[in-house]
Amino acid sequence: MLLVVIMGAVHAEVGVQPAVAPQAPAAPPPPPPQVLFGELFAAVQTAHLYPDDKTFADADPQGEPSEIVAEYRTQRPQSAAALARFVAAHFILPQPPPTVAAAPEQVPMALHMEQLWDVLTRTTDHVPANSSLLALPRPYVVPGGRFREMYYWDSYFTMLGLVQSHREDLVADMVADFAHQIDAYGHIPNGARTYYLSRSQPPFFFAMVELLGGRDSSAAFARYLPELKAEYAFWMRGAAGLQPGGAREHVVALADGSLLNRYWDERDSPRDEAYGQDTELARASGREPHQMYRDIRAAAESGWDFSSRWFADARSRASIETTAIVPVDLNALLFGLENAIRAGCERTGEAGCARDFARRAELRRRAIDRYLWDAAGGMYFDYRWTERIRIRRPSAATLYPLFVALASPAEARAVARVTTRLLLKDGGLLTTPLQTGEQWDAPNGWAPLQWIGIAGLRRYHQTALAEVIACRWMHGVREIYDRRGKLIEKYDVVTIGRGGGGGEYPLQDGFGWTNGVMQQLMALYPGRASRGTCPAPARLGAANPGQQANF
Repeated sequence: MLLVVIMGAVHAEVGVQPAVAPQAPAAPPPPPPQVLFGELFAAVQTAHLYPDDKTFADADPQGEPSEIVAEYRTQRPQSAAALARFVAAHFILPQPPPTVAAAPEQVPMALHMEQLWDVLTRTTDHVPANSSLLALPRPYVVPGGRFREMYYWDSYFTMLGLVQSHREDLVADMVADFAHQIDAYGHIPNGARTYYLSRSQPPFFFAMVELLGGRDSSAAFARYLPELKAEYAFWMRGAAGLQPGGAREHVVALADGSLLNRYWDERDSPRDEAYGQDTELARASGREPHQMYRDIRAAAESGWDFSSRWFADARSRASIETTAIVPVDLNALLFGLENAIRAGCERTGEAGCARDFARRAELRRRAIDRYLWDAAGGMYFDYRWTERIRIRRPSAATLYPLFVALASPAEARAVARVTTRLLLKDGGLLTTPLQTGEQWDAPNGWAPLQWIGIAGLRRYHQTALAEVIACRWMHGVREIYDRRGKLIEKYDVVTIGRGGGGGEYPLQDGFGWTNGVMQQLMALYPGRASRGTCPAPARLGAANPGQQANF
């Protein structure tokens, strides 16, 4: 339905696989580590024993948590060295990630990307007792580096490359793993860890399912209809009885009664994987900590952790207000999910369901047009529902309505113009034009946002701009590979040849979604894959037959 149009002749038919039967765990997963280990966990994370707080959150305990905590209380190690010895005696810390660099003069980038799939594939159908890792029934691909478990939105962009690598087996396995998580937990968590269960991530499951359907996406939607409906119910939980101007969980009721969604996390404590950083930020900010933790966690659910999009002052993380914002990208994806359910219901003959979800999608489209579309700015903006104002800050999220075919042709043309003027740089699309030191701001560009933009623009016949973005992004990725022999998590799109910066952790190698998007773009634009001259922005629009030049 959606991607068939976008991917065109390079689309590979994966074939619809049987859905995984519901497999609820034999016992509920354990609580997250900060709950299991309480004061011990807080002591380790605030002592900064490890450069990355995720290290201890991912450690496997060698014994019952209650007994380990009791022994900690008895010993009360007073120094960092003594605390580290205690941890070493009672936990197995995760191993460093495998090296994924290649010798670029000997290994062509295309071959290196093919080889990465085996390096990044994991099987964890059984996990140690009280581990934070969640068991999954089928093999899956991890992003790489510190991201040693399956992640939600990353996986869609990884799957694009797996299709091009003819790894339909892994695509089907990963969709089955996500369906299993919906069946077991009621939603897809941010990642396959107990400490991620309190939140999800941008809902791309419907787009993953669509990859299974080939030219008949409705058959795939019908096969996974129970899981699609269950995910939708998770995002809409709390909508019943919500009054205009109110919010409950992920749902916001706007002034006219329209329902849109926000990012939200059911916990209001520091993140396990960034406990020390979160507690220090809350202390330094002087703000009420629980709301701040909720907003930090909600930003993590967005995948844009962190960005000026979520900051009240557009500059500092201390002003984060994610739960006060109705975001463009989330609501566009939920429009896509509503249409996928409609198509699945049509395929199964559930006429009432099909009508209901067609109505829901249309109501969402109207609400997005009313509250998020800005005709004067020519783009979609996030909306601060607590103050009833649009947040007039450009970002690559404006391209999501094009990705899911929500925009009108006129809106799409306006978005293309603004994208060229404000977001297009020598190495592809900026995330936002603001430089804050956060990784989801300038000068960084990210593979998933390049694909969202390219796919959305292609859908609306803005093929010249789509090709320019693809060409520039591919050249930037190739430049780093030729210098370093690796694909990385994010790139500086202002200065070609530099990796992206900012964020809470060092630049990561691997990298699943860079690999996947790069392979997809090389299939779509084989003539642009090697370094050379990209089309000039002044020519944009000229290559669109039958259309007036827009730039």
